[in-house]
Parts: sequence; C-alpha cells; structure tokens
Amino acid sequence: MDKEILIMIIGMAIVTYIPRMLPFVMFKGKELPPFLQGVLKNVPYATLGALIFPAILFIQEDIWYGILGAAAAFIVAFLGANVIVVVIGSISVLTLYSYFF
Repeated sequence: MDKEILIMIIGMAIVTYIPRMLPFVMFKGKELPPFLQGVLKNVPYATLGALIFPAILFIQEDIWYGILGAAAAFIVAFLGANVIVVVIGSISVLTLYSYFF
C-alpha cells in the first residue's frame, strides 16, 4: 500500500473519531439543560423529515403514495414513537396501500 494512502486513512480515522469521542469526554458526569435535551431528542425526526420530504414532492408514480406515507409517519411520530417505529409504521401503511390499491 502506498504511504500517502495509509496516511490519508489514518487522518480520516482521526477526524471521524474526534467528534464522536469529544462529547463523551466533555459531558461525562454532567447533565444537559432540559431545553437542550428536548432539542437533541427531536433531531432524529428533523433529520428524517429533511431526508424524506423532498422525495414526497417528487415521487413519479402515485402522489398519494408519498402523501399517505408522510401522513402515517407524522401521526406515529406525533404519538411519541421512536424513529424506528415511525419508519416501520409508515412502511406498513404503504405496504397495505399497495396491496389493496
């Protein structure tokens, strides 16, 4: 293996490891304020929405497929389920929709 490639791999490993390790070291034994805990608790839903929402608008086959999936995901998330349950719930609703229609 070329020396430059090995140095690049080690550098990427360090750059990836530092942001993952730093919060554990900095916040060990400390509790975050309730507001910040609430914000961080909602990050997965916001990320999921940012990734999926454009696909809902640009779906090619059946626009109702995207709207129904988004509505199902929104309802399950609003009820307080975690992200995995939201995704599985939306997939289940869309599976039933595609089976019957």
